Amino acid sequence: MQKNSNLVAVALITSLFFLWGFALNLNPILIPHLKKACQLTDFQSSLIDSASYIAYFLLPIPAALFMKKYGYKGGIVLGLLLFSFGAALFYPAAAVRNYGFFLGALFIVFSGMAFLETAANPLITLIGDPKSATQRINLAQSFNGFAAVSSTYFGGMFILSGNSLTEAQTAAMPPAELNTFLNKEASSVQMPFVVISLVVFVVAIMVWRTTFPPVKEESAAELKDEQRPLSVRIGELLRNKHLMSGVLAEFFYVGAQSCVSSFFIRFSERVAGFEEKPAANYLAIAFGGFMAGRFIGTFLMRYFNPVKLLVTYTIINIILIICAVNLHGTAAVYTLMGVWFFMSIMFPTIFSLSIKDLGAKTKLGSSLVIMGIVGGALLPPLMGRISDMFNIQIAYMVPCACFVGILWFAVKNLKVKNVEIVAGH
Repeated sequence: MQKNSNLVAVALITSLFFLWGFALNLNPILIPHLKKACQLTDFQSSLIDSASYIAYFLLPIPAALFMKKYGYKGGIVLGLLLFSFGAALFYPAAAVRNYGFFLGALFIVFSGMAFLETAANPLITLIGDPKSATQRINLAQSFNGFAAVSSTYFGGMFILSGNSLTEAQTAAMPPAELNTFLNKEASSVQMPFVVISLVVFVVAIMVWRTTFPPVKEESAAELKDEQRPLSVRIGELLRNKHLMSGVLAEFFYVGAQSCVSSFFIRFSERVAGFEEKPAANYLAIAFGGFMAGRFIGTFLMRYFNPVKLLVTYTIINIILIICAVNLHGTAAVYTLMGVWFFMSIMFPTIFSLSIKDLGAKTKLGSSLVIMGIVGGALLPPLMGRISDMFNIQIAYMVPCACFVGILWFAVKNLKVKNVEIVAGH
């Protein structure tokens, strides 16, 4: 009976990896869609990423403190309810076609996701046989990758209309007709997000009704460390140069990932003349490369030093983006698609290197590394501003610069031989 209960709990926790991966990877669909429906600049549309990722900066430590008091299950239920509520708000946001409303809804969605990620990554390793903990988290992460592919197809099919207006067509259209067109575009997000909201709410009920096995994770050293003031513990970690360089590297990585993904459809339209639906299909293929890269990278790490692999992959991505910036037509799009494959190992490898040898401070240090995800909130607007000022190809030098920062971190850690890859994103 206990074994069956564990299996249900593991299945539910694994589903969370799919849910947040699905929502996170709808942003590259929402950015061009809301840009059109709300008549935004590239800079304004990039605030979709800002509203999403700022939650990851603000919520990890509060989420950890909440779960310290109410447990993992309480944190997960709260996270799912926030997720469901935020998704439901897309319906009225589309009805009034208010961009600020959309951004507020996204912030609530991703606040929920911050709770889910803070809980699910450690919990999946703590439920069940400790000997199979690594296999469980790798299996769960594979659902995260599958979600990235499926969400892009879902968004391309049910959200993107394939109808775009040039600036000349927009200017020539009568105001009433233009308003009708834009309202129809905005309304296409309503039913997909209502469905997402309902599915997430059902999962929240299932988690609430499921009995989770008791977990004991704190060692004696961790319990002793947690009795000291939080400000003192954070201050010590902020003075840890290795950890802080890892936080910065994760800032660069998530910023690069967001920039590359969020503007891909825009890039494909401008550089290769693709329409938005075919561009979304190419993006889904690129995410498939990311998922394949996770499996292949995990296999290669059995035979090659993960840090050397990180150095190699980063150099390749710098070269690929420089080529994408200088090529034209479909060649530029195909080159850019290759970047996802070589991004696949970066988040978990940087994460694992960052928290290496933290001992009793590992959990709090991990929260600081997760806060580095705020790069996804700050760097896409910079890229959007450069795109508005120059063009989308030149703007892709922003993620290129991010990969240079990651290369600096990787080279600094070349002497590290044993790295236990513990998390992914």
